[in-house]
Amino acid sequence: MTTTAPSAPAAGRARPAGPPDPVRRARRRSTALGLVTWLVALVFFLPVAWMVLTSFHSEADAATNPPSFAAPLTLDAYRNFFGGGTGGPWPPLINSTTASVVSTLLVLLLALPAAYALSLRPVRKWRDVLFFFLSTKMLPIVAGLLPVYLFAKNTGMLDNIWLLVLLYTAMNLPIAVWMMQSFLAEVPGSLIEAAQIDGARLPTILARVIAPIAGPGMAATALICFIFSWNEMLFALVLTGVKAQTAPVFLTGFVTSQGLFLAKVCAASLVISLPVLAAGFAAQDKLVQGLSLGAVK
Repeated sequence: MTTTAPSAPAAGRARPAGPPDPVRRARRRSTALGLVTWLVALVFFLPVAWMVLTSFHSEADAATNPPSFAAPLTLDAYRNFFGGGTGGPWPPLINSTTASVVSTLLVLLLALPAAYALSLRPVRKWRDVLFFFLSTKMLPIVAGLLPVYLFAKNTGMLDNIWLLVLLYTAMNLPIAVWMMQSFLAEVPGSLIEAAQIDGARLPTILARVIAPIAGPGMAATALICFIFSWNEMLFALVLTGVKAQTAPVFLTGFVTSQGLFLAKVCAASLVISLPVLAAGFAAQDKLVQGLSLGAVK
C-alpha cells in the first residue's frame, strides 16, 4: 500500500491571518493617541504662534486681511511697548510681580496649617469646612466689587498695591486649602507620630517633615495661585490708578479707537506672559508630580 505525502501549500498562497498581536495593537493605540495629542497641542499653540509672529510685524502688515505670513520682520512694536508712557512697562510689571509673589507666599503660609488640620489632624465636620471654602469661589467677583471699593475709599487704600496683595490672598486661599488638603492626605501619619515622639512641635513638623514631602503639591498650588494673581484684572482696574497699576491694566491702554495697535498689543501680551511661562517651565516637574498626587515617594 503506497502512501502519498501531503502536498505542500501552493506557492504564493497566503495563510489566513490570525488574531492581531496584543503588542502590535497597543503600539497602534499609542501611536494614534500620540497623533491626537500632537494635533490638540497644535490647535492650542497656533494662536500663540500667530501672536508671536504678529508682534514682529509692522502695524500695517499686522492689520492686513487676509494676514500676510511673509511680511518683513521688525522690532518696532517692542520699541513702542518699552518706550511708551512714563517709565514704560516697568512700574506695572513690578506691581504685578509684587502682588503675585507676596500674595502667593501668604497663601502658602496660611494654607499649610489649615490643610494640616483638615487632613492629617481632621477637625469635626471637615468636609463641611472644605465645602465652605470652595463655595466662596462661586461668588462672582463683581458681586463684591462695590463693598470692596467703598472700603478701600474710606480707608485711603485706593491705588495701593498692598490692597491688591490682601485681596489676592483672600481670593486664592480657598482653592489653595482645597488643593493642599488632598496633597497632605498622602503624607504617612507614621512620620508625624515619629516626629512627635522625638519631641517636635507643630511648627517644626510643618517646616521639616510635611513641607519637604508635600513639596510638589505646594509647588503646584503656588504656581496656580501665582497665575490667578498675575492674570487678575477686575480688582486692579477698579481699585488702582497710576501708582499701583498692574500689567494687565497697562495692557488695555494699547487698545485705542483710532489708529492701528494689533502688533503693539501682541508684543505687550507676549512680554506680560513671559513671567508666567517662565514660572511654569521652571516648576513643570513638580507641577506634574503635585497635580498627580505623587508627593510621597
